[in-house]
Amino acid sequence: MATEVISGGNIEPRALEDEMRTAYLDYAMSVIVGRALPDVRDGLKPVHRRVLFGMSELGVGPTRGYAKCARIVGEVMGNYHPHGDTSIYDTLVRMAQPFSMRNELVDPQGNFGSIDDDPPAAMRYTEARLTRLALEMLRDLDMDTVDFQPNYDGRKMEPTVLPSRFPNLLVNGSSGIAVGMATKMPPHNLRESIAAVIAYIDDPSIPVEGLMEHLKGPDFPTGGIILGMGGIKDAYETGRGRIRVQAKAHIEPLTQGKEAIIVTELPYEVKKGGETGLIVKIADLVRDKKIPEISDIRDESDKRGMRLVIELKRDTLPKVVLNKLFKHTNMQTTFGVNNVALVDGVPRTLSLRDIIGAYVGHQREVVVRRAKFELAQKEARAHVLEGLLIALDNLDAVIQVIRSSKDRETARGELMSSFGLTLIQSQAILDLRLSQLTALESDAIRAEHADVMERIRELRELLGDEQMVLDLIKEEMLEIAERFGDERRTIITHAEGEIDIEDLIADQQMVITITQDGYIKSLPLATYRQQRRGGVGVTGMNMKDGDYIEHLFVCSSHDYLLFFSNRGKVYRSKVYELPEASRQSKGRFLRNFLPLREGERIQSVLSTREFAETKYLIFATRSGTVKKTELQAYNTPIKADGIIAIKVRDDDELVAVRNVDPDDEVVMVSKAGLAVRFSEADARSMGRDTTGVRGMDVGSDPAKNSVIAMDVARDDLDLLVVTDNGFGKRTLVREYRKTSRGAKGVKTIQLTEAKGGLAGALVVREHEGLVFISEAGMVQRTGVKGINRYGRNSQGVKVMNVRDDDRVSAIARIVEDEESDPTEAIVEGPEGEAPPVDPAAPPTSADADAPTDDAGTDDAPATDES
Repeated sequence: MATEVISGGNIEPRALEDEMRTAYLDYAMSVIVGRALPDVRDGLKPVHRRVLFGMSELGVGPTRGYAKCARIVGEVMGNYHPHGDTSIYDTLVRMAQPFSMRNELVDPQGNFGSIDDDPPAAMRYTEARLTRLALEMLRDLDMDTVDFQPNYDGRKMEPTVLPSRFPNLLVNGSSGIAVGMATKMPPHNLRESIAAVIAYIDDPSIPVEGLMEHLKGPDFPTGGIILGMGGIKDAYETGRGRIRVQAKAHIEPLTQGKEAIIVTELPYEVKKGGETGLIVKIADLVRDKKIPEISDIRDESDKRGMRLVIELKRDTLPKVVLNKLFKHTNMQTTFGVNNVALVDGVPRTLSLRDIIGAYVGHQREVVVRRAKFELAQKEARAHVLEGLLIALDNLDAVIQVIRSSKDRETARGELMSSFGLTLIQSQAILDLRLSQLTALESDAIRAEHADVMERIRELRELLGDEQMVLDLIKEEMLEIAERFGDERRTIITHAEGEIDIEDLIADQQMVITITQDGYIKSLPLATYRQQRRGGVGVTGMNMKDGDYIEHLFVCSSHDYLLFFSNRGKVYRSKVYELPEASRQSKGRFLRNFLPLREGERIQSVLSTREFAETKYLIFATRSGTVKKTELQAYNTPIKADGIIAIKVRDDDELVAVRNVDPDDEVVMVSKAGLAVRFSEADARSMGRDTTGVRGMDVGSDPAKNSVIAMDVARDDLDLLVVTDNGFGKRTLVREYRKTSRGAKGVKTIQLTEAKGGLAGALVVREHEGLVFISEAGMVQRTGVKGINRYGRNSQGVKVMNVRDDDRVSAIARIVEDEESDPTEAIVEGPEGEAPPVDPAAPPTSADADAPTDDAGTDDAPATDES
């Protein structure tokens, strides 16, 4: 079948593929340039620019009343943007939403939607007006600062770009999908953005790193937390980057031992409510048993801010649930930066320097054009004023010429010929009112002329000096930053990676306790209040019969914890990963937290913030063996079942592990009340998987004598020793003579049946505090200053009242507040009553110093065992 080609008239025959190619390119460019991409100079798409200009033309500014949105939409659609009312109203609404715009350009009245994904009310109900900041976008628009173009029907003129006296593209960002390209630019803080622009003006060659000293990163209107600087730097250098944003949340205790996750800020563009919102997503995860630890979720948000309460079941680790929420919901999102904007009508991917450079160029043009416009006006006014001054200087003659002329045309011509005036000057003289010929009005004209001439001089100087133009730009932007700037809302952390919850957890001192039966818990140190020496203590935890607290440790919640077991293995955890519990709770079974084997128990716990290469650990075993190893040796991935920290023989076990520095001294204390002191240098550094060398000679029968404590010391510190029945004292370390390692030691306290055996020993400082704990679970906190200092060979005094069926099981040091009183008596009984405090009496005869011979032998060097 033949194809009939019609020709002639206004019909042009074209191949279909050619027509489709041309039509699609025209459509694509129309969308790119006229719809979806912002201009780099003012950061606005055409519809945004037309809405702001239309509202300005309507006069709905911040000092005027609100106008119906339907009227605004009609004005914009009828005069500037004939693409439908929906797109115009959506644009108007977005510019008024505080959760969409970092700095709103429209002041709303009525329902403009919410972060719960509620839709705005219909435009016939809502009202709006421009904000004061929006006026800075339009300022000087009437001074020929930008080009205008005819509107769609040629009846009106509209600006091709707004003056934009602040960097709106940086401040409020932009997003849009064009044809074959898209843009997504994050918002920033107004003050930081202006500071970065000023830094660029001062040094146009400033690198991105220099700009980032002022512009830290995106500042989202909804706050949140940005994880890491890598994505920010990529975006600023190349125009593309991936920025990980996390919700801001914290953990609060509830009644009955429960806890809740409180969400106060969400990532940008994440909806809290609605069918696809966060609340529904969490509910779905609970229903699908992906996060079964959540028992309830409720929205307690109000006008004061967001508060989403996620209630957890009892005995749940909140940090684990929070990690699951970050992984499975949009409480953690990725903002993909794609800085595409129009530069001279052409879409380009822009770095931060490109964006700021284009904006500075635009502002330079705005200021120069404004100055030229004002200069032309002032010169025109000066021309008129000069004519008026001629007339005032020749007033009688001018009046005579006017009175003798038969009409205005004749008078105008006579004035021009008689006084050398121009047509404009002659007309201005003829337009003078008689009242302006008074002496007062004459002086006003002369003063105005002087002011105008001074302004002309300033404008000419400005136009002739590029640096003055730049200084004026900086001055005007600083005024905007001062008037409209606010504090940063989004926190930026330097931690890279998937999730770093440390930034969500308060850094505070925690007390970690481990019982003989293997229960572990942590709770804030503030739970325990300070007491005098000899106080009864408060109930630290409720334990079953026969159990007692075997270990107590105080450290920061952000520290790493190294758990060293009696079998020489080490396990690692963060303090905030430990199960928290109330003061009376017995905690969680340790074997559910650490994979301890039968007969294995935690013997020592060490905290550290980082694994420095210059730091060492020193180990001591029950048989008197010591070993020194670099701390860095334990900064390896530790398997769930732990790794070997020190090789321990079957008939031996680990007693203590301590940090040790060069020039430190090591003090080892035995069950028989003896102590040995030697330099850390005597123990050479060994690898992790080794046994060690002899540190103290305790004999071959562990039933008679063995090492019970080891610590590091200096001459000016004290060695504190405490007996089973609560007697103790502190003695200057220098009173213990220094020996080589392997000696039997010297006497450190006189032991009697009434005082019991030696329970523990610790090297302490004057400003530190102490925590004593008994096998029955009684805890007492006091200051080192509250314990008297006695000679090495003395009996000591009562430091803790221990009941007849109880005994001291552990001691630990804490850092006291410098303003606290270590002898302040604040005690609380098990039932909440305050029992009487029995202050320690002066030492009795049994407590007095009674020198005796040292119970050890002279130094006896030992040989290395490995």
